[in-house]
Amino acid sequence: MFDLRKYEIDVQTVHRNASPPALYQKAFLRDPRATLSDTGALIAYSGDKTGRSPKDKRVVKHDTSSGDVWWGPVNIGIEESTFFVNRERAIDYLNTCHELYVVDSFAGWDPDYRLKVRVICARPYHALFMHNMLIRPTPEELAHFGEPDCVILNAGAFPANRYTTGMTSKTSVDLSLERQEVVILGTQYAGEMKKAVFTLMNYLMPKRGVLSMHCSATADPKTGVSSVLFGLSGTGKTTLSADPKRQLVGDDEHCWTDKGIFNIEGGCYAKAIYLTRDAEPEIFDALRFGAVLENVVYDESDNHVDFADSSITENTRGAYPIEFISNIRIPCVAEHPNHVIFLTCDAFGVLPPVSRLTPEQAEYHFISGYTAKVAGTEVGVTEPQATFSPCFGGPFLVWHPGKYAGLLSERIRTHKASVWLVNTGWSGGPYGVGKRVKLSYTRAILDAIHEGALATAPTAREPFFGLTMVTECPSVPKEILVPRATWSDAGKYDEMARKLATLFRNNFKAYADGVSVAVREAGPAA
Repeated sequence: MFDLRKYEIDVQTVHRNASPPALYQKAFLRDPRATLSDTGALIAYSGDKTGRSPKDKRVVKHDTSSGDVWWGPVNIGIEESTFFVNRERAIDYLNTCHELYVVDSFAGWDPDYRLKVRVICARPYHALFMHNMLIRPTPEELAHFGEPDCVILNAGAFPANRYTTGMTSKTSVDLSLERQEVVILGTQYAGEMKKAVFTLMNYLMPKRGVLSMHCSATADPKTGVSSVLFGLSGTGKTTLSADPKRQLVGDDEHCWTDKGIFNIEGGCYAKAIYLTRDAEPEIFDALRFGAVLENVVYDESDNHVDFADSSITENTRGAYPIEFISNIRIPCVAEHPNHVIFLTCDAFGVLPPVSRLTPEQAEYHFISGYTAKVAGTEVGVTEPQATFSPCFGGPFLVWHPGKYAGLLSERIRTHKASVWLVNTGWSGGPYGVGKRVKLSYTRAILDAIHEGALATAPTAREPFFGLTMVTECPSVPKEILVPRATWSDAGKYDEMARKLATLFRNNFKAYADGVSVAVREAGPAA
């Protein structure tokens, strides 16, 4: 039996790196709601929390790292004594469990930057999730795994004590940078574990001069030259990276080193809401035996999943090993990117479907990290709402956004990468009036970028943001490429564009002191 007594955990049975079939069996025995989809995926439920809890993330304030951390609403500090209170609470809970699960795996496909990660949890579904999301060791690697670099103590079924200093709810996700430990209380949403590893990488990699990125990545199958796609949830980062013409490097988390790029993860965590085989065949077919389907609704007569049913949550997800995608690049490393693509879902209907950015504009839009929520997705949201997340991954940053933006700018210039802003959102008007840009058109835009067709394509200057709009693209109707021309009332377009430009300027005020004058002036004109 694998021994956890070094963590003061002493339980009857510990399953270390159990196989997916064994975890399926345990899930059916332990979780009353766990079941099998008609395609063979494990259907599991995370309980009350069906998404991350960023307001409950805490980082230990310690003399060694305190000067590195971007303190504030993203990184809320706690004293080390509070961390140990929550850690002991988690260990006490784990000691009440008859069976525990340990996943020993890797984060990072480049051996020079790889982290050994240990996950200790009580739910088989959580173990299968991290088995899929981390890089699975070979039997020989597992035999010589040794001590981990990072440990996650997942006691999510047990609440935090709200009266503990620094706690504001029953949920707490605590990170100690010095101990490289994560303690999870009060949430069983599996994505917290995945993003805890990413947050730690976001701290460790920049210390070594490496850019950690919240992006997907693909590679040319002949040359290995890569392309990276940044974007917040819902912008198409995972969908567009499942490209049959290119090899998938990864769908969410990468690092850019002096050698090239590498995927941090060993799996994909795709949004499943409204998933169809016609629109996203690679992802649809990956949700088979060995995959986890989280918080979906299914027909109990045949276990067929209704991907259009959001009655539990809009944030339905599927987690599967990266090898389940047929055109994966193994190992998940690639040459330096020649294209950096920022994806935004602009529900205001203002931004062009594709624009070329200058290096200064690239830094401005990277720090801005814009997308938009649409009306109806949240109570009280009756019109599009702008969302800004620095570096397209604000909740996972540890250093100030300027640290990551500087590393990106350096690499773009060194490797002469082209930078593009691609709007996967609305055209012809805002949400409720216009229509969303067809996925087929966005795919055609990315094809044209990768094939070099847009390098010499005609362009025009967008007047409000100063963007260089591409006005002709193969397989894309010319009339949608200039957004103002798609609106029935040009005056209303101007009004909406000025509104969005003001939101951009107001958001960037928080970062203006940390960037050059050229970057400040790369945003929308006043």
